[in-house]
Amino acid sequence: MFVTNPLSARVSDALAGRWGGVVAGAVALSALVGTSVATFGEPGAPTAETGIVAGSTGHTGESPYRLTAFTPAVAQGPQGIAPVEAFLEEHREAIQQALPPLPVLAPPPPPRPQTVRPVNGRLTSYFGARWGTAHNGLDFGDPIGAPIFAVTDGTIIETGPASGFGLWVRMQQDDGTIGVFGHVNEILVQPGQQVKAGDVIATVGNRGQSTGPHLHYEVHHPALGPIDPHAWLAARGVDAGVAQD
Repeated sequence: MFVTNPLSARVSDALAGRWGGVVAGAVALSALVGTSVATFGEPGAPTAETGIVAGSTGHTGESPYRLTAFTPAVAQGPQGIAPVEAFLEEHREAIQQALPPLPVLAPPPPPRPQTVRPVNGRLTSYFGARWGTAHNGLDFGDPIGAPIFAVTDGTIIETGPASGFGLWVRMQQDDGTIGVFGHVNEILVQPGQQVKAGDVIATVGNRGQSTGPHLHYEVHHPALGPIDPHAWLAARGVDAGVAQD
């Protein structure tokens, strides 16, 4: 005769009740998942991730649901053209007429020259020996008050009285040489000022040892001293002209 152990029976009943709840929960979850997938699917094929037929509880066999891409009909225009593109194509002429005209852009300014003649006047005397002494620059005849231009970009390093020149302007030019402008009438710049090629820095005068209104222009190389401005200007694409006898 078998004797039932009351404790064993109670444990068995508890386990049975617990597993029964788990199984019931699994069945409910499976049904919920199947319903969710079915909401977004159509009858047909298994999912890409699991191979389980959409809408099923994992068992094999034919399913009434299959996942598929859905393209609303309103997203398709005539002949495959999207609605916005089709509208623009149909009303292109009207849209173009309604748009404001494009602004007319001014052409860019011509490039600024890097080197210019020091004055507009004509060349009257060359670099070299003259009257038994060294003539270290070029002379350009011009009326008193005519503009004197910075020959290159550079920095003014000295202005004011100078022996033999009356008044002068000295500037460091863009290649490191020093430009000397002598016999000037009026000085329009000051030491330390940055200038650009073509800026007016002074006016032509007749001060100092001068026989008439003109500009005396020199170029001093840091290592060589005074060099011929005519050749230096020519090397930079500027024709200083020909002196007339």
